[in-house]
Parts: sequence; structure tokens; C-alpha cells
Amino acid sequence: MEKVEILKSIVNSDGIIIRWPKKKEEKRAVLEYLITKFERGRKYSELEVNMIIKKWHSFCDHSLLRRELYDAFLLDRTPDCHEYWVHEEESK
Repeated sequence: MEKVEILKSIVNSDGIIIRWPKKKEEKRAVLEYLITKFERGRKYSELEVNMIIKKWHSFCDHSLLRRELYDAFLLDRTPDCHEYWVHEEESK
């Protein structure tokens, strides 16, 4: 299924994520959508990451989404979690 179709039942007309899906494919689509709200090459504090995530979802679990972005290798962070940034693919 195409990402746009997957997101139709998960993201409302204002672009807000309204629920955390159960299916792996749907979760990945949501995370790939959410990471587009971050600027590549910019460093973010944990507070800034939380604020962006809170702006783009309505089910009140920014910690889950932050952790999922990190676990999916879409968001990187320092070991002390003070800085976050969009994961960049390493060129080979």
C-alpha cells in the first residue's frame, strides 16, 4: 500500500497524527511523515524535539514518538540525549 493511502486514516486534514498504528508498515509511514517536520543539518535539544512532535500529533505521547524515531534510525542523538538531529545516510 502507498504511504499516502496508509496515512489517510492516521493523519487528519490538518496534518496531525491522530493515532499510533499497530501495523509495522503503518508505523513506518507515520515516522517517515513525522521526520519531515525536522530540518536536516540542524541540532535540536530534547525540549525542541518534544515541541515539534507535540505540534504534529494529538494522542499525547511525544516520548513514544521520539523513541520510535530514534529506534527507526530516523533521528540520531548524543549519548546524554542533549542533542538530536535528523539521521543522515552515510555516503559510500
